[in-house]
Amino acid sequence: MTDSAESGSSTSSPRATGLVLGAPVDLVTMEGAMARIGELIARGEPSQVVTADASGLVAAQTDSLLASIYRSAELVTADSIGVLWALGRGGHKLGERVSGVDLVDRICAASADNGWRIFFLGSAPGVAETAAEKLRLKYPGCNIVGTRHGYFPAESDALVAEEVAAFQPDVLFVAMGIPRQEKFIAATKAIHRAKVSIGVGGSLDVFSGRAKRAPAIIQRLNLEWLWRTLLNPKKLPKALTLPRFVWMVLTRR
Repeated sequence: MTDSAESGSSTSSPRATGLVLGAPVDLVTMEGAMARIGELIARGEPSQVVTADASGLVAAQTDSLLASIYRSAELVTADSIGVLWALGRGGHKLGERVSGVDLVDRICAASADNGWRIFFLGSAPGVAETAAEKLRLKYPGCNIVGTRHGYFPAESDALVAEEVAAFQPDVLFVAMGIPRQEKFIAATKAIHRAKVSIGVGGSLDVFSGRAKRAPAIIQRLNLEWLWRTLLNPKKLPKALTLPRFVWMVLTRR
């Protein structure tokens, strides 16, 4: 079941959210998410944005730290058709996902006009650099100021955050998978002090060309998860969390 709630602060407009398996998901479209991100950057304090999909919300049921990150994040977007469905059961009709890969695209496009400084952290060595090069070509003036691969142990999180801090990013994209990326951001945002940090999963693989995104018609049919699974069977365990998610939502009191 989902429930509606509102929260806010003195520095931004009130938030309207729906609860999905105990996590507050903001009732925002892409335009609303971009407006909120702009507010957070202007505020200037480190903040965390979470893109919530079914697998992450299922994991949060047995991972108290991840659950607390969902509750404390300044913005939580609906990043899967399953989450949209769960919100719909509570009477919240959003009509569109706000995914990590789409946020990377939109924020990079906006960075030239807004002067936002962007840092890419994650994926295998060379991937972040290639993704940055391609996005700079796609959006002339795209202000990606630094990149780093995500192949390092958790024991090095603070050192890596210090490396990121030297670039003074406004937006930090972390592509290390759920829940690693969310926990990295929560643990280190006071060190790197990016104004907005977002976990974006495999997005850098997509923009680098290492992974292919589903054709537009597949995206419109909300079958991108199936496309990814067919192309990469290693994603099958993640896809199998969807029926668990549906069952949890249906039986949640």
